[in-house]
Amino acid sequence: MNLLVREKIKSLLAENGMTLTQMAKLLTEKTGKKCTLANLSSKLVRGTLTYNDVVILADALNYNIEFTRKL
Repeated sequence: MNLLVREKIKSLLAENGMTLTQMAKLLTEKTGKKCTLANLSSKLVRGTLTYNDVVILADALNYNIEFTRKL
């Protein structure tokens, strides 16, 4: 599952012309907590992004997060 999340986020960044470095800087600005490229990359590799990280990331890329019931 972690691979799927990591690849989806990297894909969304690429589609929006944003690098991981730019996203780390944006996360720092939005949260007030230092987020480096190494930190963000490690979170993606380990699958330890918080829900708050994902919400901020989605907002920065102009996406909504939606929960849908499995069929």
